[in-house]
Order: sequence, then C-alpha cells, then structure tokens
Amino acid sequence: MIDTVAPARRGTPKRAVVGFWWLTLSAVAVAVFAVLPYLTSSLDAQAAADNTVAANYATRPAWAQVAFYLHVVFGGLALALSPVQFAATLRRRVPRLHRVAGRVAVVAMVLAGAAGTVLAPMSLAGPVGTAGFGLLGVLWVVFAVAAYRSARQGRMRTHRRWAVRAFALTYAAVTLRLWLGVLIPLLISLGGVPEQDAFLRAYVLVPFLSWVPNLLLAEYLLRRRH
Repeated sequence: MIDTVAPARRGTPKRAVVGFWWLTLSAVAVAVFAVLPYLTSSLDAQAAADNTVAANYATRPAWAQVAFYLHVVFGGLALALSPVQFAATLRRRVPRLHRVAGRVAVVAMVLAGAAGTVLAPMSLAGPVGTAGFGLLGVLWVVFAVAAYRSARQGRMRTHRRWAVRAFALTYAAVTLRLWLGVLIPLLISLGGVPEQDAFLRAYVLVPFLSWVPNLLLAEYLLRRRH
C-alpha cells in the first residue's frame, strides 16, 4: 500500500489515500512533538516535569545521554522524511528529492538504530525492553542498509520492499505512543493499577508490541501486492 501511494493520482483507492495521509500526519506529529521538548530543554528539566523517560537518562553517564539524543533526534528525522519517500507523485516528478531524502533517512535510521541498541539495556522496561528495543535497533539498521544497497545496485523492486520494512520499524515511534495511550487507561480503569504506576506497567508491554505488528502488517501487504 504505502510504497505506491500517490494522493493526487486518479484511480488510487480511497483507503490508500486515507492510509497515506494518516501515516504522514501521525509521523510528522510525533517527529515534531516528541523531539521538540528535548531540543528546547535539558534532561534534568524534563525529568523535573515528570517525564519518566527523561528521568531515566538524566543521571546516566554522558555517553548514554549522547546516545539518547542521537536516538531521539535522528529517529525523529527518519520519521519525518518517510512520507516524502513513499509519495509516488514526488518520486516521479522530483526523483532527486527522493534520492537525497532517502540517503539522509538511511543515515538517520542507522544512527538512531545503533543508538537505540546501545540504550536497550537501560530501558525502563527491564529485560523485556533490552530484548525488544535491542532487536528493533539491530533490525532497523539492517533493513535501512539493505534498502540503500539494493537501490545502489539498481534492484528497485527489492529496494522498495526493504524500504517498507524499514519504515515499519521507524513507525514504531508512533505505535509505541498509540499503545501507551490505550494501555494506560485500561490498566487504571480495568486493572486497578494506581495512576502513578500505570505508565511503567504499560511500558513493559510495548518493547515488542510497538514494532512486531507493524512488521507483520508490512510483510502481509508486501506479499499481497506481490
């Protein structure tokens, strides 16, 4: 679906257009609003404002804080650039933009994925976070590099398939927040979990939940299209 969407092209199914714009708006929104606080204030200030994730890294060594900022900033950049890559109209009319944005996105994914892998053992989700976010970081780098290499070799069909998989992992930044938005109220209202504990309880559930369904859906769509 997402590797051939052209919102203005005649004959594009309505659900594909709606899907494209949902992916675009949600990706850009998270890329801006999730990253901006870390660019405008320090980790200490964010921790004081009850940002649990920031508090986890505010007391970490300098190298861990650098890795955290690399993960946040370049992950946001990769997410913001993804809609440009999947707009078929832009690919046809401005192919140079597609190539340049693609190279920047690959570098951003590699940096964010490598940083995420380094940070995985420090996750608030404990061993589950180490495994889930660590595997996500490794696969993110592998898929991004595979997409770049296949494009360089002129295997564009293979390139598009790896790009879709890489985007599925990039979009984990969005689905993680969507799952937290669902799980936290459920744990409070149905599970009887105290409000101050609900975030951490929900966070333990998202290290795999944030990206495995995305990847499975991407594979399903790729196989159906093939």
